[in-house]
Amino acid sequence: MKAFEFAEGRSEAEILEFLSPQPGHTELLAGGTDLVGLMKKMIVTPDRVVSLMRVATMKQIAPQADGGIKIGAAVTLDDVLAHPYMADYPAVLQAIRGINSMQLQAQGTLGGEICQRPRCWYYRNGQCLLSVGTRLGGDTRNAAIFGNAGPAKYVCGSRIAPALIALGAQIRILGPTPRDEKLIELESFYRTPRHEQQRENVLEPNQLVTHVILPPARDVLSATYEVRHGEGPDYPLAAAAAALRVEGGVVREARIVLGQVAPTPWVSHEAAQALVGQPLDQAAAVAAGEAAVARATPLADNQYKVQMAKVAVKRSILLAAGYESGGF
Repeated sequence: MKAFEFAEGRSEAEILEFLSPQPGHTELLAGGTDLVGLMKKMIVTPDRVVSLMRVATMKQIAPQADGGIKIGAAVTLDDVLAHPYMADYPAVLQAIRGINSMQLQAQGTLGGEICQRPRCWYYRNGQCLLSVGTRLGGDTRNAAIFGNAGPAKYVCGSRIAPALIALGAQIRILGPTPRDEKLIELESFYRTPRHEQQRENVLEPNQLVTHVILPPARDVLSATYEVRHGEGPDYPLAAAAAALRVEGGVVREARIVLGQVAPTPWVSHEAAQALVGQPLDQAAAVAAGEAAVARATPLADNQYKVQMAKVAVKRSILLAAGYESGGF
């Protein structure tokens, strides 16, 4: 690991003072479950590491006037799971439980999870994120089946982002000064990089995510379903989150977001269209799964992901509706 300075701020303004506008010069540390491993492998080599864990405003979960909730980016996943305000957001809770590691849940933070770097084999072994390995005939088993026409073939690392996006989450971004504050849809936070200087999200080096804001969801049915090798902490092969508004047994609104299948969480408008206006039953869930993968573009080694994504969409809908989804 490269030697680095360590800085610790006690307010959002202090954190910003430690950040550099120069890419790669500073990195933010929350739980460290992702960053520390990258630094040990010399994949990330910051000159300064800035800890967020003493910023009180970023470690709280608070109700909003409209009935939604505001979650600090430094809140641990364990605290999200345990908080009574989260009862209306089962898709988020299921995604966190799916991580299935007491250590990762206790140490990891919500902000760190949605900002974590891709799990691409090539990137994690020191190659460029826009890896020549997958572009030139390398192993594409875990690569994207959507949004993979350009140089980015990896899949987004966040397991919780699909659920948050399906539920309409926003994030608060601060920087480069304390006056520079904006709220954006979490869906807009992710991007597919086109060259090596771009990261997989829109954050500038001297900005940070401070909070996740969830709208009211008392009348929303939601669920996350992951297709996994087993019950360990390994990342899923494909996943989907569903958020539905149902009246009289008929779907009136739907948001379906796939995970582990594209460089960004993949919003499937086709799956949503297949659901709206239909009775919420097995047939509608199957049709939505088929629609979700109709435009998939698998690579040489990952055709299997198409079937798994289809199943994840179907079972997330059934789980949200309270039906038996099958599998584990």
